[in-house]
Amino acid sequence: MRGGTANVSVIISDERISSPIINQFDTAIILNQQSLDKFESSVKPGGYLIYDPNGITHEPTRKDINIYKIAATAKAQELGISKVFNMVVLGGFLKLKPIVDKQYIHEGLEHSLPQRHWNLIPQNEEAIEIGKGIIECVQKL
Repeated sequence: MRGGTANVSVIISDERISSPIINQFDTAIILNQQSLDKFESSVKPGGYLIYDPNGITHEPTRKDINIYKIAATAKAQELGISKVFNMVVLGGFLKLKPIVDKQYIHEGLEHSLPQRHWNLIPQNEEAIEIGKGIIECVQKL
C-alpha cells in the first residue's frame, strides 16, 4: 500500500467468535517499519511478534513478548519466485504455532487456486517448509 500501512486481523477459534474486532493480538506478523511502529504495542504480553527485516530500520523493543525474525523477502528473491513470499511467512508462523495441518493447506490451495495453477501447489508447499527453516528467534520469554 502506498503511503501507509495495510493490515488484516485473523481470528481462529474452535468456538463461536462474538466480535471480529480486536485491539490486542496474540501474534502480529509485521512486514514493514510503519506497521512495526503502529502495531508492536498491540501484541499481548507473552505474545508473538514475527517480522521480516527487509526495510526495518528500528528493531522491535518490547521485552515482554516473543520476537522472531523471518527474512522472507530475501529468501523469495533468492529463490527467484517473489510470489511465494507470503507462503514463506506462513511457514515461519506455522513452525511457532502449528495450528493447521499440511493436508488442510494443500486442500486450501486446491480450493483457492484455479485448477490451471495447481502445478504451483508444490512450489507453495516447499515455500512453507523453507519458512519453517529460516525463522529465527530474536527474543524468547
